[in-house]
Amino acid sequence: MTSLDKPTEETTADDGARAVTEAALLEAFGGIRGMVETVLPGLLFVTIFTINKDLHWSAIAALAVSLVLVAVRLAMRDTVKHAFSGVFGVAFGVVFAMMTGNAKDFYLPGMLYTLGLGLAYIVTTLAGVPLIGLILGPVFKENLSWRTRNPGRKKAYAKASWAWGLILLGKCAILFPLYWWADTTQLGWVLIALKIPPFLLAVWLTWVFLAKAPAPIDVFAEMEAQEKAEEERAAAEGGGRNPGRHRREA
Repeated sequence: MTSLDKPTEETTADDGARAVTEAALLEAFGGIRGMVETVLPGLLFVTIFTINKDLHWSAIAALAVSLVLVAVRLAMRDTVKHAFSGVFGVAFGVVFAMMTGNAKDFYLPGMLYTLGLGLAYIVTTLAGVPLIGLILGPVFKENLSWRTRNPGRKKAYAKASWAWGLILLGKCAILFPLYWWADTTQLGWVLIALKIPPFLLAVWLTWVFLAKAPAPIDVFAEMEAQEKAEEERAAAEGGGRNPGRHRREA
């Protein structure tokens, strides 16, 4: 192996940073399992409604599978935030659809949430506090240190938030016209088709921006180091004030 073939410390550090970024994104957005939990209830709803046009059975099946996913998470003592968010989304959809009697309204709460989230990404970025940074900051153990102490990372969060916002708003630009013009099955299948690809694109762009950004500042490690230094300083000062006592005890 030549010197050119040997991995450098910089390359190793870059690989480590990418691995940390990938792990953080998986934790924040739920990974493959989170995507399945997001898609499955809506897929079951539109499948059953396509077959028998029965709103009640479609809604009950979607809500039931959401509850099963939460129960499985609880049984495995795993995090339930993604499964619970799915339950609430499905429950709101069921309530809307049952109240209006229009099966398309099952999708309306999720569409409104997507619209609001897309706008939140844009507005928070314009305000200088990009939403993706607020989401991922605690995951990277940097909290809000990127706002004032890590400008390169703040820039990466801003780019990622713009990506999320524009992708979600683009998705809404497709779905809302279909809500008015298409029937329930057409809207449902288009919505299912648009669940994963835009999400994966946004996650990939986030990974690209963060992989090139400066490393996060671990504020928790800093706090621990500061506390340890203060304890050592207090111990040293305490020992320095009572040298005679230590000699007598010895």
